[in-house]
Amino acid sequence: MKKKVLLGALAFASAFLLAISASADRDQGVDLSRYQGSTAVFGQASDKFAISQIGGYYDGTFYPQSTYQSQVASTIAQGKRAHTYIYAQFSTRQQADEMLNYYLPKVQTPKNSIVALDVESGNPNTDAVMYALNKVKQAGYTPVLYGYLNFLKAYLDLSTIADSYPLWLAEYPDYQVRTSPDYDYFPSYKNIHLFQFTSTYKAGGLDGNVDLLGITKNGYNGTTTSSQGGTAVKTTTTTTAIKQGQTANNTPKSSIVVGYTVKVNFSASKWSNGYSIPSWVKGKSYKVQQISGSKVLLAGILSWIDKSNVEILQTANQAASTNTSTSSLPTGVHAQSGYFTPNQRLMVWHGAGINPTYQYYYAGETIKYVGYIDNYSAGYRYVVYKGASGNWCYVADRHLSPNYMLGYAR
Repeated sequence: MKKKVLLGALAFASAFLLAISASADRDQGVDLSRYQGSTAVFGQASDKFAISQIGGYYDGTFYPQSTYQSQVASTIAQGKRAHTYIYAQFSTRQQADEMLNYYLPKVQTPKNSIVALDVESGNPNTDAVMYALNKVKQAGYTPVLYGYLNFLKAYLDLSTIADSYPLWLAEYPDYQVRTSPDYDYFPSYKNIHLFQFTSTYKAGGLDGNVDLLGITKNGYNGTTTSSQGGTAVKTTTTTTAIKQGQTANNTPKSSIVVGYTVKVNFSASKWSNGYSIPSWVKGKSYKVQQISGSKVLLAGILSWIDKSNVEILQTANQAASTNTSTSSLPTGVHAQSGYFTPNQRLMVWHGAGINPTYQYYYAGETIKYVGYIDNYSAGYRYVVYKGASGNWCYVADRHLSPNYMLGYAR
């Protein structure tokens, strides 16, 4: 979700936590936006769900996320439960109708799955929020209200909302990597079903959540074994994204060909040459560039790995549908397609050294670019690509004087 602002630590909600069934699985999972890219990213192999952003609504303005469908599909491909959220800045029933009439028909997760409203900005009011949550319910989904306790209490009669609808609240002490909840920062309130306990579930940033009462099982009816030997979820209804994910999950690894997108398994330890696989590679997805027997060459990092150590996320046709458009390059940008992999942290800009986004690529993460531009005042060459929001994004790949690369390109 959008960049979080830390709240003060609240008293530990012992009464509520004691009320949670001792048999609750306490499954952990993630929430995703366009910043995680076109395939679903997880923090641990044991994660069970992902809640992907379908888009945002800002008092009448829509920002759909082009990464949503492929994130849902690749979540299903990994045998995990997929859900949906909308960044929702609205204050009237009319705006609620406008927002949900646009997004609800586009939901790609199964009926009864979560459709959460992320309410953390603007001037929300209780009537409009209750109306919107009820509209989600009438559409056949599980309505959930997400936000920060202090903000929600300041603008809404949260007690009344929580009497009717489940809450998903966020609270965490810092930006240190955390792989399990710190319940000393649990935001004490009633009817909390989901707790977002960190925005740094892994190095580089990823939201981590825990399902306290099993709500992320809504829309799903168990699991079976996939053709890849892992888990496949069974859904109560189907969509295009679910079919794509099930197709990928049911494709045997022996069928992997050039153009497939695969994830390096968290359990993988060695490249085909016997060298250790770095921890930052595990869980990441890469395009298959070449095949040699039971081995595949991963584009971007140009490393060979055995097929047994990867998981199929997208078939070749599905992966091709997520390619970035090269049409209508910005003024001054020279057309050139390729891949760039930083060897350090590099900021994403909305111009060549201007308009910082405060989002970053980290060492080893590959960028597919469609052009480049030199900014001699800033001292850098920038590779250029179109982001999921439709905005052009710029990342420095070369220092111009002295001339040296900030990673490697191909």
